[in-house]
Amino acid sequence: MFQGELAAIYIATEPAGPMKRLESVEAMAGAGLVGDRYAPKEDQPLPRPEQEVTLIEIEAVEAAVHDYRLEIHSGLTRRNLVTRGVPLNHLVGRQFTVGDVLLEGLELCEPCSHLEKLTVVGIRKALAHRGGLRARIVAGGKLREGQRIRPYEG
Repeated sequence: MFQGELAAIYIATEPAGPMKRLESVEAMAGAGLVGDRYAPKEDQPLPRPEQEVTLIEIEAVEAAVHDYRLEIHSGLTRRNLVTRGVPLNHLVGRQFTVGDVLLEGLELCEPCSHLEKLTVVGIRKALAHRGGLRARIVAGGKLREGQRIRPYEG
């Protein structure tokens, strides 16, 4: 059992655009985060479930900085939600809450060459097997920094 928190929220309005930190964002079930690059705009299809929201542990970012001497911060990982105290790798196939928002972990979010191309050389290796989680939004609502993250007891 764990209880963590939402440490930061990021979105990018364009596919390769910069990540912007927000204090809060609306999570839409089946559609993603309002304003994010994958959230549907007028006359666009809904994103694939694994594109709705991505998460990464701040502990993984800190370990990458320490172990690989990279000058990175959580926004450079291009993940939407940064967690603290949450074992994301263990949430594949499980539901959990961030405040009142219900998410379901779908698959691990391994870093790719596109991430490295957009950020810094070495980030792909530094985040291997700790690159975060892809999740779908089961029940939407407002996400705010500092909210508690817990396993769903439904």
